[in-house]
Amino acid sequence: MSILAALCLGAFFVALALTALARRYALWRQLVDAPGERRSHVVATPRGGGIAIVAVVLPAMVWLGTDGVMQPVFLLGALGLLLVAGIGWVDDHRPLSPWSRLLVHLLSATLLAAGVLWAEQPAWWAAVVFLLALGLVNVWNFMDGIDGIAASQAALVAGALALLGLMGGGVALACMFVAACLGFLPLNFPKARIFMGDVGSGALGYAVACLFALVPQPDLVISLLLLLPLSAFLIDAALTLLSRIIRGERWWTPHVQHMYQRWVQAGHAHAVVTCAYAAWTLLSILVAAWLAGASQPVIIGAFATWYLLGVTIWLTFRARHNRARLS
Repeated sequence: MSILAALCLGAFFVALALTALARRYALWRQLVDAPGERRSHVVATPRGGGIAIVAVVLPAMVWLGTDGVMQPVFLLGALGLLLVAGIGWVDDHRPLSPWSRLLVHLLSATLLAAGVLWAEQPAWWAAVVFLLALGLVNVWNFMDGIDGIAASQAALVAGALALLGLMGGGVALACMFVAACLGFLPLNFPKARIFMGDVGSGALGYAVACLFALVPQPDLVISLLLLLPLSAFLIDAALTLLSRIIRGERWWTPHVQHMYQRWVQAGHAHAVVTCAYAAWTLLSILVAAWLAGASQPVIIGAFATWYLLGVTIWLTFRARHNRARLS
């Protein structure tokens, strides 16, 4: 067995054990999400299990950051991850204002971007990483609403980055991240016995951004390929947010208006919806792998076509859902 395989196996079992401990802790502290009109579950369920993934990924980042040209990205990213998970942990215990969380997210995104610059990567890539870190923290928070969806999508995206864009320590981190997510899932899918909580959802989004920051020699067009596996989450989160802003709603408050949530409202099981999103992401990974090595115009055209297809599916589903609700 290779060293990396042994590390991944260990990451899986450590995450599994820590998730079970987190569940016991949540029940002891009565950190429980009760069903309600702004939630998609019908049984009171403990939260905060995502700390198990953080507990695996954080020391891995510190360890991998002891040497190499990407050392600043690993170390400053680890600090940012600690901040994102920390503010989420506090919020799981006593709800905070969205603006206080946003300030911490801004600081964490700035730390990761600074690490990219310190590693002598292009300034434009540091700006992209900053936006990704700030955006993905909140995207994963928005999209963590049904059993298994947040951890499965994080694992798939991390696996895609390991396959398509990362090298060396970045591949090792991605593989251990995937293993940690898989260690969490047995207690979260297909029937959740513990939810990820804010400590986990925001941290997963930030960890994915850290993997993007570790891509060596980034290219603006090639990086479009790496965004394809994010399409399911980015499209649903962005269009739902935009529609709420247009309607003048308090867009920062909890709701059940994402496509995956409305799909559950229509009577589909959480597992079915989560697997459907996973199938789309797997297909996007295959498309990205097929496009690797293609010319820039082909990549740009395929990227635009893929996202346009996703937007069309989202709009069609939303229109059908609204008609069904009115009938």
